[in-house]
Amino acid sequence: MKNLLLAGALTAATLVSTTSNAADYKIDVEGAHAFINFKIKHLGYSWLNGRFNTFDGTFSYDANKPDASQVEVLIQTNSLDSNHAERDKHLKGKDFLNVSKFPTAKFTSTRYDVKDANNGVLTGTLELHGVTKTISFPIEKIGEGDDPWGGYRAGFSGTTALTLADYGITYNLGPQSTQVELELYIEGIRQ
Repeated sequence: MKNLLLAGALTAATLVSTTSNAADYKIDVEGAHAFINFKIKHLGYSWLNGRFNTFDGTFSYDANKPDASQVEVLIQTNSLDSNHAERDKHLKGKDFLNVSKFPTAKFTSTRYDVKDANNGVLTGTLELHGVTKTISFPIEKIGEGDDPWGGYRAGFSGTTALTLADYGITYNLGPQSTQVELELYIEGIRQ
């Protein structure tokens, strides 16, 4: 579950790499304008929701060469928050994220395929729970432009699903809970 969230966070950072001028962006974590959320079915009866509170990342984008975009996101796995301390302790333990052994998750983009001005598919490697896998997911550009403080921002969203067993997380949560969905909402500030 945590692995999926991390992957989601990394993916979201990659999505932010589609602005109109060649530039480098820093994900706005200080202003809390970026989110890496996750959800997984609980026994197949409802959804368990959470997020990663601590992550950071950058991306670069050249409108004339969007396929050369670069994204990197680093997630602190210990920042998993499902709004329930005992559950969080279990998710951070050896049955799931094992944050004492794997304190971070990292996404590094390898390719961005443009579909149109506001949509594309981001591909990269996600390192989670000691396993590195290539993932791809669709992203949508929310918008970009000047902010009220003299800066320039770009925002993206994306959703992907990770199979827990692919990252060595095999704790049995039931047949309806083998995948975690990541929801990424990323806003970057041009540097």
